[in-house]
Amino acid sequence: MKTTPHPPRGDFALNTRLLRITAMAVVIGAVSTVAARVLLDLIRFFTNLFFFQTFSLADRSPAEHTLGAWVIVVPVIGGLIVGLIARYGSDKIRGHGIPEAIEAILFGKSKMSPKVALLKPLSSGIVIGSGGPFGAEGPIIMTGGAIGSLIAQHFHLTAAERKALLVAGATAGMTAVFGTPVAAVLLAVELLLFELRPRSLLPVAVACAVAGFTRPLLMEAGPLFPLQTAVPGPLAMFSCVIAGLLCGMLSASLSISLYKVEDLFGKLPIHWMWWPAIGGLAVGIGGYFEPRALGVGYDVIGDLLHNHLALGVVAALLAVKAIIWVISLGSGTSGGVLAPLLMMGAGLGVVLSHVLPGNDPMLWPLVCMAATLGGVMRAPLTATIFAFGLTHDSNALLPLLTTSAVAYGFTVLTMRRSILTEKIARRGYHIYREYGIDPLERHSVEEVMTREVRSIDAALPVGEALAQYFGEGQVHRAYPVLRGSAVIGMADRAMLAAFSVGTVGDACGAAPPVFALAGENCRAVATRLARHRLERLPVVKDAQSMALVGLVARSDLIKPSLAHFDEEEKRERMRGLPWQAN
Repeated sequence: MKTTPHPPRGDFALNTRLLRITAMAVVIGAVSTVAARVLLDLIRFFTNLFFFQTFSLADRSPAEHTLGAWVIVVPVIGGLIVGLIARYGSDKIRGHGIPEAIEAILFGKSKMSPKVALLKPLSSGIVIGSGGPFGAEGPIIMTGGAIGSLIAQHFHLTAAERKALLVAGATAGMTAVFGTPVAAVLLAVELLLFELRPRSLLPVAVACAVAGFTRPLLMEAGPLFPLQTAVPGPLAMFSCVIAGLLCGMLSASLSISLYKVEDLFGKLPIHWMWWPAIGGLAVGIGGYFEPRALGVGYDVIGDLLHNHLALGVVAALLAVKAIIWVISLGSGTSGGVLAPLLMMGAGLGVVLSHVLPGNDPMLWPLVCMAATLGGVMRAPLTATIFAFGLTHDSNALLPLLTTSAVAYGFTVLTMRRSILTEKIARRGYHIYREYGIDPLERHSVEEVMTREVRSIDAALPVGEALAQYFGEGQVHRAYPVLRGSAVIGMADRAMLAAFSVGTVGDACGAAPPVFALAGENCRAVATRLARHRLERLPVVKDAQSMALVGLVARSDLIKPSLAHFDEEEKRERMRGLPWQAN
């Protein structure tokens, strides 16, 4: 049977709702920017309230406090308040935000509650404002995601469309905080979307662009940490590899330590509501000895990048920040991971700048900052472009990419899960972060269907059909039924045997048949078979004529997977090379 022409396939699946979703993303991008400003104001407000006993939105560092030993109590109070909010408000505010967003996307149909949108920024503002060693990015990712999810739920969108808008809100919030729209889009691709389609990428990109253009209206414009290093020399490549390995080790040790501390908290004979207060005690003690470790610490990150701190001070800061961050986050409090990782990575870079040869000493805090982030989150492209967006240092792009890739490779080879996915795995969900094009989506029905198909005339009596088609010499398990030249259904032995009188057409009934088109991809047909619990479908020329062109069965859909297996597993050797001659 000859193949009939069908409409040509394009590079992407058509989605007529794409423009509507993208228009919503514009609104979400703007609203998430406002939410980011509110979160930053909350952090400033509570910082002034806790450390300076004033009602103000002035940007002041907790390190400037004059509380003396009383500073130890401040994070405890913050942790106690957040524990109460988590227990009696919503326990979804616990944690650093990104794992919770991933869990909602993959296992919660991208649904988030209004409580999260309100309580996450409030709790994070209290924790960070009371000295918690966290950043604002995790909370705003979850808050922006909640905004996107709530808007999507209001308009009764599908789970896939909700996911696109949830991620659009999350990444728009990150853009608003850091001014890094391209890095935010890459974060979506590497961590949140779990696909690369126009239906998700376009809304995310548009929301980040809107947030990027809106940000200067609400916050200071320009890079957060402007920096310019010298052009790297050839020796810098070797140093980047060494720095990447050390950052990978730091990333792995931080991730392992965090969950060991979390396990220890789990063994405490008290309710988890009290854990953040215990974590706050560790923060207070650490902050008493090293005040720069308290709070977000953007000013400290800037000093580290410009090598303004002495080596001994940096070493002490790195140690204290790591310890209080691990203990506090392990206690289940609310706060982000990006800013602490930036500070710890930059601190390691300052230490290495005294021993690594090959370039400007300011390069190593920058590349180690990015590599630590890339190693912990296993997102090297995000880390590279994120560091570039924070500094606008184009000379550092190649060292950033090299060091982040090495740290990423180290953690991939040495750790089963990242700091983000381990938390989700402990709740009983496994996440597989490798993804590619589904073989079923790369192939059309036309490539796998049976072309030579026997059919049954609808006017044939049931008894004769059973004798002719299901006795000796049976060709198909089920046959297409034609009335004239149009398919009206499928007939198998069990269906005909249950309908002992009448014609085959009568047995098929009046319901419209389920069918496939030759130009459809195999994934769409596989989904249709599963949804209708069928084993095979007739393939027709078009929905108007219903002219039969083939038959596709579940067994046919294995063929693309076999081709994919050959690509992945079959090893071949190029033949015909001169040195292979006999």
